[in-house]
Amino acid sequence: MKVTYDPISDAMYIYFTSKKKSTRTEEVSEDFLVDYAGREMIGIEILDASRKLPKKNLESIKIGSNFANIPVTSH
Repeated sequence: MKVTYDPISDAMYIYFTSKKKSTRTEEVSEDFLVDYAGREMIGIEILDASRKLPKKNLESIKIGSNFANIPVTSH
């Protein structure tokens, strides 16, 4: 598993696998998108991540870093 965060677009992506390409994307809520390869979930994109996740956790994510424990909060 890998997590990336782009502060310019304020988007976080959680990769469950890097070996498969997305065949479809499902919007599960306004700022949460789930990518699938066939029936398998391969990743989640969180838009406006700084509004949903603690800023200190986002700052610690480096592009391409291994997964870190990041609590999700609602505002």
